[in-house]
Amino acid sequence: MATSSSNRESFDDSDTRHDEMHRTIEAWAEDLVDEVETAASSDQFKEWLDVQSRFHNYSHRNTLLINLQCPTAIRVAGYRTWQTEFDRHVKEGESAIWIWAPIIAKQCPECENSPSYHERSDCEYDDTPPEEWSKGLVGFRPAPVFDISQTKGESLPELETEATGEADELVLALLKGAPMLDMEVEVVSPAEWPHGDARGVCQYRSPVERPLIKVRDRENSADLAVTTVHEYAHALLHGDVDDKTERSKRELEAEAVGYIVGRYFGLDTSGSAFYLAAWQGEESEVVLDRLERISSTAAEIIGVVDEGITDE
Repeated sequence: MATSSSNRESFDDSDTRHDEMHRTIEAWAEDLVDEVETAASSDQFKEWLDVQSRFHNYSHRNTLLINLQCPTAIRVAGYRTWQTEFDRHVKEGESAIWIWAPIIAKQCPECENSPSYHERSDCEYDDTPPEEWSKGLVGFRPAPVFDISQTKGESLPELETEATGEADELVLALLKGAPMLDMEVEVVSPAEWPHGDARGVCQYRSPVERPLIKVRDRENSADLAVTTVHEYAHALLHGDVDDKTERSKRELEAEAVGYIVGRYFGLDTSGSAFYLAAWQGEESEVVLDRLERISSTAAEIIGVVDEGITDE
């Protein structure tokens, strides 16, 4: 997989800067699409995808229950599932996270109850005997699950999506430039971070209030910088987007902006390829389809940050 140059890009000629920057950003966006395709076909990604496919997708109600009981949970499964599927074991003394599990049983075609409830109901259906009924959802029961942090055993495959490089100066310039981009930003300590495994969040407020960016602090300053840029891109591009079906496309745009800005400042942002492949690799062409939005947003952030670094 390609990696970014360790040397920072520069566009010193003011007469040609605009065109050169956009040509370079276009080339970098094409590089990102190629890297996503390479990542999606790699053995590492296929192994990761296989493991993820064994985790259940929980309903909104269960997701809320999990978040209320264990806000830091990132991967949950039942006691036996951890043992049989992942060769991990729940640690002694851990408290279960309770969710609603579906009850699947023979179901009356008319009242949709299980045979035992059907017998106690007023339903008079008797066209076919219960043993011939099809199975269906007849109710829910409380069920215990546990987060991966509550288990020990074999490691799950990870995707190296973090950016790398020296970025202390860039982080400071990004924080300084937030007001010029018409937004607010907070760096939150891991101990006080309430958003689970998210690296950052963009909170849209009223039309008269600036968007609030929150990023989880970490030792890797390069990844902190790229996450901050990612959330800046959301604030600049997506404040008026309500369509939930656009989520993967918005992530593609924001991650592409982070990739480009990070690469401009000499960071290795090739991990974005795995990030985007994990989101929805088949839509990587959206990066190119929306190039003008991506390039203009990246250029806007670069201009503000460059000014902040120059003023230091």
